[in-house]
Amino acid sequence: MKNSKNKFQSGDVFAVSFAHMVHDIYSSFLAPVLPILIEKLGISYSQVGFLSVAQRLPSLLNPFIGMIADKVSIRYFIIVAPSITAICMSLMGVAPSYAVLVILLFVMGISSTLFHVPAPVMIKETSGDKIGKGMSFYMLGGELARTVGPLIILGAVSLWGIEGTYRLIPFGLAASALLYIKIKNIKISNKFKKDKKISGTKETFLQFMPLFITLGGITFFRAFIKGALTTFLPTYLNMNGQSLWIAGISLAILEGAGAVGAISAGTLSDKIGRKKMMLIISIVSPILMWLFIISNSFFLFPILILLGFFLFATGPVMLAEINDMKTDRPAFINGIYMTLNFSISAMSIMLMGIMGDLTGLENTYILSAVLSVGAIPFVFRLSSKA
Repeated sequence: MKNSKNKFQSGDVFAVSFAHMVHDIYSSFLAPVLPILIEKLGISYSQVGFLSVAQRLPSLLNPFIGMIADKVSIRYFIIVAPSITAICMSLMGVAPSYAVLVILLFVMGISSTLFHVPAPVMIKETSGDKIGKGMSFYMLGGELARTVGPLIILGAVSLWGIEGTYRLIPFGLAASALLYIKIKNIKISNKFKKDKKISGTKETFLQFMPLFITLGGITFFRAFIKGALTTFLPTYLNMNGQSLWIAGISLAILEGAGAVGAISAGTLSDKIGRKKMMLIISIVSPILMWLFIISNSFFLFPILILLGFFLFATGPVMLAEINDMKTDRPAFINGIYMTLNFSISAMSIMLMGIMGDLTGLENTYILSAVLSVGAIPFVFRLSSKA
C-alpha cells in the first residue's frame, strides 16, 4: 500500500484546480474586449502593452509572498483572490480613462500574485509522487478558465454593453464563499512550521540560480508567441476583417486546446521526462506559429487547436520541474519562478506593443515566431531526470 504522503489526493487537487479556474476566468477578460477599449479610450498598441506590465508588476513581490506563504495559512490567499480579481476585471468597462484602467489591472495583479504563488505549492503537497499529474490538473483549471472567460465577457458585453459588465461581480464573490467551504481544511503551512531548520532565502536562491536561468531563458523566447496569441489575437484577427465574436471564439479555441495540452503534458512528462517533453514542445511551436501566420481563414481553427495544445503544454512541465526540487522553502522557490515568468511575459508583451505601433502586428507576429526558436538551446540545459 502506498504511503499517504505519496498518495495522489484527488479531492484536494481538484479543489485547488477549481479555485484556479474561478480566478482565471475573470483575469482572462482583458484580451477579448481590447478592441472595444482601444476604440473607447483611444489607446495605442504600446499603451496596450503597458496594461500587461501594470497587470504583472506586482509579480515582483512574488518571492516575499512566497516567504510569507511558507509560514502562514496560504489557503486564505487562494480563497480571497477570486473576489478581488472579479471586482477589478468586471469594472474595466466603466473605467473613465486609461489611468483608471491601469489602476484596476494593477490591483488585479496583486490579487493574482496572492493566488499563483501558494497554489502550486498546495498542489505539490497534495499530489504525492505524481507532481506532473497534479500540475496538469492545476493548469487545466487555468486553461479552461481562459477558454470560457472570453465567451463569458463577450456574452456580458452583448447583453449589457461594455459598461454593464460590473454585473459579473457577484459571481466572483459567490465563488470565494464556495472556495472557503471547499479548501478551508487543506492545511499545508503546518508541514513547514514543523521543520526545525529552514534554509536562508539567499542560500536557497543561490542554490537554484542555474535552474532559474534556464527556465528564464525558455520563458523569454517563448513569451513572444504566447503574448502575441493571448493578448493580441482578438485585435489581430479583428484588424484582419474578422468580427469581434469570431476573434473571441478563436481565443477560446486556442485556450481550449491549451487545456488539453496542459492536462496531457504534465502527466506525460512524468513518464518520458521533463526535458524530452519540453524539447518536443519547443521545436513544434515555432513551426505551428509560422503556419498560422501564412494560412488563410479556412485553416484558422485547426491550426489554433494545434498551436494552443503545444503553446500551453509548457506550463505544468515547468511547474513540475520547479516543484521536483528538494527544498524547505517551496513557496519561496515558486515565488521566484513566478516572478521570472510574469515579469518576462510583461516585458515581452510591452515590446510587442511597441513593435506593433512601429511595424504593424503582422510583422510583430513574424518576429515572435523567429524568436521562439531561441528556447531550444535552454531546453538542453535541463536535467534529463523525470
